[in-house]
Amino acid sequence: MKLTLRAYDLKLKHTFRISRKTIDFQPSLIVELEENGISGYGEATSNPYYNITIEILQNDIEQIRALIEETSNETPEEFWSKIAPFLKNNPFALCALDNAYNDLYARKKGKKLYELWNYDISHNPLTNYTIGIDTIENMVKKMEELPWPIYKIKLGTPNDIAIVTELRKHTNAIFRVDANCAWTVEETLENAKAFKNLNVEFIEQPLKADNWKGHREVYQNSVLPIIADESCIKEEDVAKCYNHFHGVNIKLMKCGGITPGRRMIAEAKKLELKTMVGCMTESSVGISAIAHLLPELDYIDMDGALLLAEDIASGVTIKYGETIYPERTGIGVILF
Repeated sequence: MKLTLRAYDLKLKHTFRISRKTIDFQPSLIVELEENGISGYGEATSNPYYNITIEILQNDIEQIRALIEETSNETPEEFWSKIAPFLKNNPFALCALDNAYNDLYARKKGKKLYELWNYDISHNPLTNYTIGIDTIENMVKKMEELPWPIYKIKLGTPNDIAIVTELRKHTNAIFRVDANCAWTVEETLENAKAFKNLNVEFIEQPLKADNWKGHREVYQNSVLPIIADESCIKEEDVAKCYNHFHGVNIKLMKCGGITPGRRMIAEAKKLELKTMVGCMTESSVGISAIAHLLPELDYIDMDGALLLAEDIASGVTIKYGETIYPERTGIGVILF
């Protein structure tokens, strides 16, 4: 098996701001695993919150190049178990490799990835489209630029209720709000009351990730469901979120790829937690991998490629929230 790494700077359509950062470009690393003329693709983006850079991704993967390239007929689970011990401190790199191997494995079998898992795509949830923090006028413009059935609104400002109140005047779409750890318990409970009247579906990660006492208080008293994101990174975090959140947003890069992501989804379902998978401003390479998990999810946030000024790959397409799979095997991706 041959390993190839490609680094990109993905330019965004608009400056993207959340409560803790602002970006115009998203650095990304594409992993290609090729065997007998068949290639599988995976992706990981840089992320300062988790101390991940493209250089770190490349270096950590290069350290195990020989181990990767000697792999041939292992199952995705076997491959993940083989390389995971060497990437304990870099789940982003592990994710890119795991997703690429899952893609390659399915292509060698001549199946789409969801077909390999026997998933039924007939009732897939619609994905939201994210509106980053900006002036209210610009946030309204972004909504009008792309009419959508569900918007996720990034919050964490002194004017959060005013923002959602004004945006509601311009659409009947479902709203989800994401504070990215910016609120207190008191702010969350008060905001939830206001947002319930504004057709907000749920609140994502209102408190700092490690504030478990606060999460429990919010969980018990909020009039809206609360979904964990920064508090649910690794597989063992799912059980911790039980009785602290109503659901979990699983990020494949944070947990180490599709293989552990599927285990986390199964665990969440056992605990009767709502299941969601989110993206991290990937191209269509990362988004197409996520798309094959849709039948197992209650909610989905896979709009990363829609936020780009120019994509680097062709894969799944999304029209008014609905995911359309290409007639290709694996995750269905080809690089431009």
